[in-house]
Amino acid sequence: MEDNIFQPRTDLSQLHDAVMQMRGEIGKVIVGQDEMIKLITAALLADGHVLIEGVPGVAKTLSARLVAKCIALNFSRIQFTPDLMPSDVLGTSIFNPNEGGFHFKRGPIFGNIVLVDEINRAPAKTQAALFEVMEEKQVTVDGYSHQMEKPFMVLATQNPVEQEGTYRLPEAQLDRFLFKINVPYPTEEQEVAILNRFHQSTGEEITANLQTILSAAQIAELRRLVRLVIMEERLLEFIAKIVTSTRTHKSIYLGASPRASLAIMMAAKAVAAMQGRDFVTPEDIVEMAVPVLRHRIILTPEKEMEGITEDAVIKEIIHSLEIPR
Repeated sequence: MEDNIFQPRTDLSQLHDAVMQMRGEIGKVIVGQDEMIKLITAALLADGHVLIEGVPGVAKTLSARLVAKCIALNFSRIQFTPDLMPSDVLGTSIFNPNEGGFHFKRGPIFGNIVLVDEINRAPAKTQAALFEVMEEKQVTVDGYSHQMEKPFMVLATQNPVEQEGTYRLPEAQLDRFLFKINVPYPTEEQEVAILNRFHQSTGEEITANLQTILSAAQIAELRRLVRLVIMEERLLEFIAKIVTSTRTHKSIYLGASPRASLAIMMAAKAVAAMQGRDFVTPEDIVEMAVPVLRHRIILTPEKEMEGITEDAVIKEIIHSLEIPR
């Protein structure tokens, strides 16, 4: 009887094995960046989108492509540029003289895994074209709605806003990303490992050997398992306290919305399942709060001028609260 006390109520072995296989395949190409791969995988399981920020050359785009390669789904890539129009992303209606009517030609947004490269190099009207499709999984053109195939996930990369030729993303669009991942430079040891790995082989040669791990049906099943992960009432209250505190903190001009609470909940469930647990711990919530909230709050101008970061303020809020045990 005692042997069954700690048996998980939901069998997560399939999910855990799939996650470890994906990490192993991506690790054949990418050196380091474990946090980025972990969060992208968690977003895939939580049915969320990801914004990846970093300077050019730190494997943002490559990581997104590798995740797509490990999944047997349709992959689409859109390079955002200053002259890109919304119709270039969503598609447009074209007149067919043989039928005497218009038919909709789908744009590159119609894919399962969509890589939007350098999303902040396009103007606001093109960025706004993603609002509906990211939230409602559909595109409306000329009064007709076109549903996206499931699963649908946007992996967007952006350069730091201080770089020339970039635009700030609208707050409404940022709120639609489950995570914002900040990608740092590799360490000196990692840089040496990168040089050794690509010393005799090209990136194409290494990438060509990656194996497909998951299908659309398997992803749907893994997402169902994630939803079954247990979260106690006291942890739901802890999430609510974190998010509501962002609305009253003296360093924050604009706090997070209820969508952020839902995002922390789903992200915490995903990382718990990835570790083989069918229950969420307070540590899961603390770990996920920063990547979920860092792009959803706006600091006061005074704090920005002082060089205070969103991450620091979020951690200050968490440390000020009593973590449930």
